[in-house]
Amino acid sequence: MKKLIFEVRSRGFVLLVTGFLIITSLVYTQATEQFDESTIAYFQSISGNPSLDITMWIFTEIGGIIPIMIFCFVMFVWRKTRRMGLILLLAVLVGTVASGYLKDYAVERPRPDLEYLGSELPLELESDTTVLGGKGSFPSGHVTRASVIAFVLGLALSERFPRGWILLWIFPACMALSRIYLLQHYPMDVIGGVLFGVIIADILASKLKLSSFTDNLKT
Repeated sequence: MKKLIFEVRSRGFVLLVTGFLIITSLVYTQATEQFDESTIAYFQSISGNPSLDITMWIFTEIGGIIPIMIFCFVMFVWRKTRRMGLILLLAVLVGTVASGYLKDYAVERPRPDLEYLGSELPLELESDTTVLGGKGSFPSGHVTRASVIAFVLGLALSERFPRGWILLWIFPACMALSRIYLLQHYPMDVIGGVLFGVIIADILASKLKLSSFTDNLKT
């Protein structure tokens, strides 16, 4: 997975950022509005299975800022994973604040305005709008954080588990699905969240030399 770490001036990193900027432009100009609206309406129509509804709720709650920060702090406190924990903490904080700024002050896309028709949930959904106080939609903060976790942990574990790191991406995939299923975000919001999370994690993993942590795991 080390090949996925791009230097800031590399072609791969430029393509990654370019892809995010293109998606951001499409969302800002409402070019994806019809696709997003039809997709979110479909998810509204299929809700109502109690087991699935609760599963989606659990995933979306796990992606909240408090559970994710607790996990990162534990990684930071544990001596063997301190460097990885530091990168996770910084990447999650930067990703959360930056995605909040983009949502509320740059793109300013409203969240889906559809009523959730599924089963009653144990707690009210966390809207992820407390960082800057707004109610924007693009990119998804939950998916940004989940992608940060998957990218950093995947890189750290890739030496011991060359293919196992791919399984970590089930987490952001489920997070993205849960945010759409619960009508909290449009599809393009979660796609943007994945790209944005990878960009943030890639920069910090490269600058803070996460690769040295993976080298230590081999010894």
